[in-house]
Amino acid sequence: MLKVEQKRPTKIVDISGTKVGGGHFLFCAGPCAVESRELLFKIADYLKKTPVNLLRGGAFKPRTSPYSFQGLGEDGLKILKEVSEYLGIPFVSEVTDTKYVEIVYKYADCFQIGSRNMSSFELLKEVGKTDKPVLLKRGMAATVKEFLNAAEYILNEGNENVILCERGIRSFDPEFRNILDLNAVAFLKQKTFLPVIVDPSHGTGKRSLVRRLSLAAIAAGSDGIIVETHPNPEKALSDGFQSLNIKEFISLSQEISSFVSYSGYELQKHQKD
Repeated sequence: MLKVEQKRPTKIVDISGTKVGGGHFLFCAGPCAVESRELLFKIADYLKKTPVNLLRGGAFKPRTSPYSFQGLGEDGLKILKEVSEYLGIPFVSEVTDTKYVEIVYKYADCFQIGSRNMSSFELLKEVGKTDKPVLLKRGMAATVKEFLNAAEYILNEGNENVILCERGIRSFDPEFRNILDLNAVAFLKQKTFLPVIVDPSHGTGKRSLVRRLSLAAIAAGSDGIIVETHPNPEKALSDGFQSLNIKEFISLSQEISSFVSYSGYELQKHQKD
């Protein structure tokens, strides 16, 4: 396990120029899934007006139902690359299987290991052998100890550029998709040298709660947030019910800028003109 008694300086992970950890705040946003080039550029046009410093989007989508939209694959990665260059910021995308590590590595600036794959140990070892940062999401039924052990699989292969992401855990309450565990955020900040960020979108599965939980995450010591947004959530092919529309996202961005500054973080802004 990551040994508390041998406390190390907080790790600063550099994602192609965007830093997270050690006082650097990560503001990551984008759609759950890349649906088309046109749509992603439409999203990029309003992300430009915000301090977002990492683009997110799924090209390979592991879905509960085999009939749900599964992503555009390599074509989605190509679109993400084009849009990230347009914005002047890097992008993160999920890798779902060892057979996709090479192709995601080719395009993305950061691997994402999703909740369903937190315990896919061969996949963790494969990304651990690369020099690419890894955003590791907590499993939906994983304990904090299991989460940290998953991170160890990556670290033990030599890759220390790991970002932990609390994205909510399953509970008995059917009112929410997940329960955002802010206890874990504060605890992980004490127990590990790795940056810890929060996904308030999956944390509840309710668009109306994303704003308040984003601010609560910062207050709990989170090194960043990863938020889903879509210009027309009602028509999104994936997770529209938890995605902020344009007005909601712009409003949240303004609050994040103020709250992050007040909390003593540095929110790195890229030149997007």
